[in-house]
Amino acid sequence: QLQLVESGGGSVQAGGSLTLSCVVSGITMLTRCMGWFRQAPGKEREGVAASSFPPNTTYADSVKGRFTIFRDNDKNTLYLQMSSLKPEDTAMYYCARGRVNWPSDRCLRDFADWGQGTQVTVSS
Repeated sequence: QLQLVESGGGSVQAGGSLTLSCVVSGITMLTRCMGWFRQAPGKEREGVAASSFPPNTTYADSVKGRFTIFRDNDKNTLYLQMSSLKPEDTAMYYCARGRVNWPSDRCLRDFADWGQGTQVTVSS
């Protein structure tokens, strides 16, 4: 059974950094598209980043240049490194499995399964 367990969220000031982790069990991450989406109260879900196989990454315009998605396939763990955080990045962040495995931009728009989420709060 697929399980996605996120960690690493927290509260930071604007301009700070956080790295989120997602331990994946129940599937082999190697050939899967995995990603992150976020949702803030009263707002639409937003795909943040996706990493597909063959290797390809896609980012939301709002996070390009600030967020980096990467994976450790040996540890079956997905990461989201976030820097230059802004108050508008405040949201619950979810690790997710894409419904398709490639390319990453399709994966980013359609996640099939996700974890419980980890809260990121950025104060000004």
